Amino acid sequence: MINLSVIPKEPGCYIYRDIEKNIIYVGKAKNLKKRISSYFSKKNHDTKTQNLVKSIFDIEFIVTNNEIEALLLESILIKKHSPKYNIDLKDSKNYAYIYISEENFPRIGISRNKSEKGKFYGPFISAKERDYVLDILKKTFKIRSCKNMQKRPCLRHHIKNCTAPCTGNIASKKYLDQIKKAEYILKGNIESLISKLKDEMIIKSKNLQFEEAILIREEISAIENLKTKQNINRQKNYDEDIIAYIEKDGNIHIIVFNVLKGTLYDKKYFKFEYVENFFEEFLIQYYSENRPPSEIIISGFPKDFEDFSKEYNPNALLEFLSKKRESKVSFKVPKKGEKKELLNLAMKNLEILVLGNDLKVEALKNKLMLENPPKVIECFDISHLSGNFTVASMVQFRDGKADKKNYRRYKIKTVTGIDDFKSISEVVFRRYSKLLKENSKMPDLIIIDGGKGQLSSAFYELKKLNLKIPVVSIAKREEEIYAPGTENALPITKNEKASLFIQEIRDEAHRFAITYNKLLRKKDLIK
Repeated sequence: MINLSVIPKEPGCYIYRDIEKNIIYVGKAKNLKKRISSYFSKKNHDTKTQNLVKSIFDIEFIVTNNEIEALLLESILIKKHSPKYNIDLKDSKNYAYIYISEENFPRIGISRNKSEKGKFYGPFISAKERDYVLDILKKTFKIRSCKNMQKRPCLRHHIKNCTAPCTGNIASKKYLDQIKKAEYILKGNIESLISKLKDEMIIKSKNLQFEEAILIREEISAIENLKTKQNINRQKNYDEDIIAYIEKDGNIHIIVFNVLKGTLYDKKYFKFEYVENFFEEFLIQYYSENRPPSEIIISGFPKDFEDFSKEYNPNALLEFLSKKRESKVSFKVPKKGEKKELLNLAMKNLEILVLGNDLKVEALKNKLMLENPPKVIECFDISHLSGNFTVASMVQFRDGKADKKNYRRYKIKTVTGIDDFKSISEVVFRRYSKLLKENSKMPDLIIIDGGKGQLSSAFYELKKLNLKIPVVSIAKREEEIYAPGTENALPITKNEKASLFIQEIRDEAHRFAITYNKLLRKKDLIK
């Protein structure tokens, strides 16, 4: 049972158990009594901590000589018991890796499954960048990419992009030399590879092996182009982790960029419920499983960490990290320069990942000068084949993403031939007169696929129904956006976030309409 009077004022770890004796939380403190007492005396805990306190049936503690020992012990206990109320650090995304198989003649390709036998490089944040790197490596070093080696060469060999080990025309050693060159690049050792190749080229030239020297020169040129495109070689002799975090809806989202000797080589994303002192607990758990770098770059410490640091020495955390690394670790809070740019990049990636849909909705609100963010958007499109099988689609986006359960499709009943204006009038009237009859909630914004004519038709039907819903249209050719009562298009360029969001919604409505049109035509053909 809980007896706070026996808890010492020493540093150490505390263990909370529930009524079934299960370990539900492990923590550490500079002053065990003060820290444990705060759980029961403080009134304004977050929801998760309140639930934790309600579940505590018994408390154990282990006194240590100092805070460093407490940190080390805490990390061991959390790893061993995986308590319910400690944050669960499971990487939330499976990004693709460049993969080199473990075979006599290895192949190169893309994989998300690290259980395969072979070597993995990445993960790559950008699919475009990953594919570019893979393509350069395959062409430059003529590595096979086929899953099964056939008995005769494929097209890649005929266009001189593969040495075709399937034919037996290349020795294993020579092929593996090419694999090693690719691995040099994937590990970020571009400069040393270029230097090595230049030495080889000089030797080949001196030995009058000019054809081979030319091939090496072409390899060097391709590698230098890759280096320029990626800009991955920041001349640094130390490693860095860049950590950015966002709190949203009671959850913490953290992104970690791993930089090895100037090369960004990995990205991890974590999500867990907000708990007090989450940042410190995250650092301890994460670096219990991963070797700390020499520098940890952050935008700043959360306020609860700063408050906690008044009673808990933050230098102890650095000592813990330094012991794990076996050399000095430091925190950096950059204000400008290259490190700040890396931090901004990490935050930008995190915002896109966590707040991407919110940012799109907010951009649309600002550009259309709406009073409130358009959380529910409905978009209409008309599709027909030379005036036959005329149908309409209505797609709904909710909180920035498609809400497919609320999609609707319509056969146009009152229009014959090609008349998009009347078709829009019919479908808009049918949709919103039905919502009125059902006393259902109206959307925050309506988008019409078309120009000023289609917009006027929709606006007229809304006026007839006495509905004051903001409505705009988007014309395909220049992606111009129109609003009722304006002669010219709104000053929104087609590459702006708001316009791109409208285009995304319009394209989905277009896809849905065409799918229905094709379905009707197919049914008619079968009939």
